[in-house]
Amino acid sequence: MKLISFEFEGQARAGLWLGEQVLDLSAAAAIAGENLDFSSVLAVARGGNAQWQILRRMEKSRATFSAALLPAAGVQLLAPIPVPARNAFCVGRNYLDHVKEGYAKRGADVKLPEVPQFFTKATHAINAPGAAVRLDSRVTKLLDYEVELALIIGRGGRDIAPEAAYEHVFGYTIANDVTARDLQRRHDQWFKGKSLDSTLPMGPWIIDPEEIGDPRTLELSLTVNGEERQRARVQQMIFDIPAIIASLSAGLTLDAGDIICTGTPAGVGFAMEPTQRLRGGDVVVARIDRIGELTSPILEVSAPA
Repeated sequence: MKLISFEFEGQARAGLWLGEQVLDLSAAAAIAGENLDFSSVLAVARGGNAQWQILRRMEKSRATFSAALLPAAGVQLLAPIPVPARNAFCVGRNYLDHVKEGYAKRGADVKLPEVPQFFTKATHAINAPGAAVRLDSRVTKLLDYEVELALIIGRGGRDIAPEAAYEHVFGYTIANDVTARDLQRRHDQWFKGKSLDSTLPMGPWIIDPEEIGDPRTLELSLTVNGEERQRARVQQMIFDIPAIIASLSAGLTLDAGDIICTGTPAGVGFAMEPTQRLRGGDVVVARIDRIGELTSPILEVSAPA
């Protein structure tokens, strides 16, 4: 099951992607006569994982909701949560080979993180599947890519125990943590270089945890103009999903709809010899099996937009 945010006739809505059709969830709830807030994916997530049972029933009974079905060709996909309530949480240096390539590029001894290294990306970084990532050479000259598994929190909480972590995961999607490496170095921290507008493409949908099964078996990959740059499995993460959620939520309340990007594997452009940077006209495709693929063209801009 693929839960989407989409725009139709100028309005953002929540829906189920059914291939050639989209089920408008607000319209379906009205037909069913149920008092459900399906006005947005964020509203659905706030209802917790029990919402997936309702969505499954709607999907199986799609003939009942024919008046709520729209042609997929007539809708525009948005990021699954196009306007999050707060910044996306991210984990840095969470794959061993990625840590090694970074230190090797700097000619330094490898030092593994002892705890998850968290940072955030500003809300205006969120970008839709297929939408262009802005490259403004007046701001950055070293734009890079990072395929990541992203999870969406359903049931919020604080001080979540590792063994209870998956109970708080509403679903999974793909993220590309596009990064201005030169800004990271210049500002001596990660936030600015990670938070340029349009630099967190996400989507194309959220997948039910029941369909994903064990997320550790998922394989991530990324190509630039068809050339493979990254490939790894989630089980290679230094800190797994329960450890990430437990560490992040320690003394810090997580809310429904929070986005957590879990880190990227080796193969990023800045660590290559010679360094590879994204350029206008490049097409980046991030893939995760059992989820799908996320395409992001790079658009070089010469004036503010």
